[in-house]
Amino acid sequence: MKHTLQLLAVMFSLTVFSQSFVEKINSAKLNSDREIRIKLPNSYNANPDRKYPLILVLDSEFLYAPFEGNLHYGTYWGDMPEVILVGINQNKNNERESDCDFDPRTGLPAGKGGAFFEFIGSELLPYLEKKYRVGSFKTIAGIDATAGLLNAFLYKDIPLFNAYISLSPDLQTNMEERIPKRLAQLQQPIYYYTATADGDLKKFQKQIKTLNQNMQAVKNDLINYKFDDFSNANHYSVAILGIPQALNQIFKIYEPISVKEYQEKIVILPQDYVKYLTDKYEAIEKNLGIKMNVRLSDFKAIETAINKNERFEEYELLAQISGQQYEKTMMYDYHMATYWEKRGELKKAIKNYENAFVKEEIGSLTKDMMMAKAAELKQKLPSKKNKLKGGKDTSEEVTEEIPADTPAEEPKADENQEQKKDE
Repeated sequence: MKHTLQLLAVMFSLTVFSQSFVEKINSAKLNSDREIRIKLPNSYNANPDRKYPLILVLDSEFLYAPFEGNLHYGTYWGDMPEVILVGINQNKNNERESDCDFDPRTGLPAGKGGAFFEFIGSELLPYLEKKYRVGSFKTIAGIDATAGLLNAFLYKDIPLFNAYISLSPDLQTNMEERIPKRLAQLQQPIYYYTATADGDLKKFQKQIKTLNQNMQAVKNDLINYKFDDFSNANHYSVAILGIPQALNQIFKIYEPISVKEYQEKIVILPQDYVKYLTDKYEAIEKNLGIKMNVRLSDFKAIETAINKNERFEEYELLAQISGQQYEKTMMYDYHMATYWEKRGELKKAIKNYENAFVKEEIGSLTKDMMMAKAAELKQKLPSKKNKLKGGKDTSEEVTEEIPADTPAEEPKADENQEQKKDE
């Protein structure tokens, strides 16, 4: 079954692969041209002011397609954001081997490897940021030799990337010790994923497991670290198995509120459900550089928690968010109407339901629903005939004091005139 799913993932990746395009960049550092493959988000042209996270994939010839397939699947279901996906082709003229040259004494990129390292940092990234709407969050990914190379970006005073996907890395001199030490010192949020398998190359397995063991001593809340050791897998299947795990780790915070999150983190709170919602979206912006409106499904989750725990005053706070983010829709009036209704202020609730009728429908909120809600509340309003001049409802007292055969109200003026004519 596992191998069937892997095959389907690869086939799916190849299906969407044709949507990408290739560009050629002239590099002064490399003294040559280098091909890059680019896939822009489907919403790119429709949102000219929006910036997108970047994922840079080394070994593009064989790693790009599985990344593209997994991202396409994740964005389709809303679990991952749209990204700008860029791959660097490295197999032409055996470039890959020279791209990953290291100085064995220093453990740093050297020679052509140093030139390739500088090409990424000082030429490719500025080129992409100038030509495309690249956001602040950047990820780099590679396997074996290129996975070892990408770790060198951690050594910079300010790392160029926010997330590192190091699949079965060929770790260079002392990297298994240097990487944990460096991650322990960093003062910025970093996502780090690495993986091996029981059928991986023995040399790689030993180094990667030592790295993982050393990472257990790292006490830095800014580091989001994940390690996988896959069973019944080899060096080549590490990528197919590891890519979805890495992407899920990095974009976990982006996911809509799930049933599990609702049950384990939200509904158990005594209050502050709206604060939980705002904190979630502030964290998405802070960690991923993505500013977005609250999803309709997340509004529903918070509404459900408010209702279940009868913290109806929070509907007013919810209305502040919906009024700002969906101002042309009926959501604000719906939230305020619910707030007033739960407080027993029926006239104010009716007014908001009626105001919503003239605004745009959204999600499950419709004009018919708003009018039905208003009509329902009108039926609950006390009848005017049961009110005294002071406005107090005394329907029960009046019914007891007035004889049963007495008319409920005085005849109208025109009725009195007709009676006089008959006399």
